[in-house]
Amino acid sequence: MTALQTTTLNNGVEMPLLGFGVFQVPEAAECERVVSEALEAGYRLIDTAAAYGNEEAVGRAIAASGIAPDEIFVTTKLWIQDAGEKATRAAFETSLAKLGLDRLDLYLIHQPFNDYYGSWRALEELLAEGLVRAIGVSNFYPERLVDLALNASIVPAVNQVELHPFFQQADALATMNKLGVAPQAWGPFAEGQHGIFTHPVLTRIGEAHGVTAAQVALRWNIQRGVSVLPKSVTSERIKANADVWAFELSASEMDEVATLDLGHSEIIDHSSPNTVEMLNGLRIHD
Repeated sequence: MTALQTTTLNNGVEMPLLGFGVFQVPEAAECERVVSEALEAGYRLIDTAAAYGNEEAVGRAIAASGIAPDEIFVTTKLWIQDAGEKATRAAFETSLAKLGLDRLDLYLIHQPFNDYYGSWRALEELLAEGLVRAIGVSNFYPERLVDLALNASIVPAVNQVELHPFFQQADALATMNKLGVAPQAWGPFAEGQHGIFTHPVLTRIGEAHGVTAAQVALRWNIQRGVSVLPKSVTSERIKANADVWAFELSASEMDEVATLDLGHSEIIDHSSPNTVEMLNGLRIHD
């Protein structure tokens, strides 16, 4: 299947360039449905997190799919509340049990807060024990990513950050490339902002290729070397979002999309004290 095109991580592990995200799909039955439909459509990377509250539903959908577990690349994430070397190990074991798996493909530190250095040491141990195939981070701005990479034994394999036409993060991508860290896009549709699904620039480019504005947004990121995690609960869009391999954007079309960059996030600012306080206050278990 074309949806199985991959990128090679810095430890040699192959990761699909296209994945399916389940952020904001907390209702169990719906989560099971959309993950099942995504797997049927050819997705082979499923991205969840302890903080999403749907690891068990994801696990049930994977188990019911009939697809061998080693053919599905599964990612989950460690929440701030469980930071630190000892707590990370316990949180990992909880996530693994909820997913019903013997090992993970990718385990990420979800946010760059609390004792993420202790967490990273625990992730390095999990990797050494073969309980996870690759380890990485999420939402690490360049300065934090560089600091971690310089002071850890293992450089993160992946940094999952907000990347879409309206927040392109060229400098962050350059930093990741220099470090050998694979960029992965959460929110590749900007959570629907700026009319992305009907945006005139993306729509016009899409019409030239017989595809949708959404498919253009995904293909643009992929051609920048970014793996993408589109999310949808609509069957037709789940299928359409997987169909991004039969066309290629020209250099001029890539340049057109580049003009849409606002240079800042309109979803969340991880450098804001208010954001840091809010995220640290979010408890996902007792």
